[in-house]
Amino acid sequence: MKHEAYIKLALELGADHAVRFELGDIVFDPRTILKCMFGCADWGKGPTCPSRPGSYKPWEYQQIFERYQWGVIVHSTVKKIAQKASFAIEREAFIDGYYFAFSLSDCALCANCAGLEGRECANPKLARPAFHSVGIDVFRTVRQLGLPIETLKDRDQPQNWYSAVFIE
Repeated sequence: MKHEAYIKLALELGADHAVRFELGDIVFDPRTILKCMFGCADWGKGPTCPSRPGSYKPWEYQQIFERYQWGVIVHSTVKKIAQKASFAIEREAFIDGYYFAFSLSDCALCANCAGLEGRECANPKLARPAFHSVGIDVFRTVRQLGLPIETLKDRDQPQNWYSAVFIE
């Protein structure tokens, strides 16, 4: 199966975990936008933020993502690795004929985000919305797949970064 090659690719690129998911494993919850609006210092600034002009709302994203059948979730304690692995999987899936393959990953492309500094995004074709900013409850989704995630109790804890590639 193709998903095994995608999982292997993510692990080779340094991901801590990579697992296949079925669409039914994804937990959609429009309350995620509340955490973005009232919990994120980047609200209103980032080029992939749900606050940007023209952005879909979580319930609109859900209608789009429910058209997919399966995909791969990537976990890393390094944000850039999670994003790099998900982009690589998206590319391979596209080459394999899954032309709607799409990666969700909290952006870590640039050392200093131009969008957060009020300038145009340097990589608008690669910058992607975070898994949670499109209305997906990351905690419930990854926990039911046996992946690690906890709320951070202090700044010294390693953070878990998740990305996902939705595939037909």
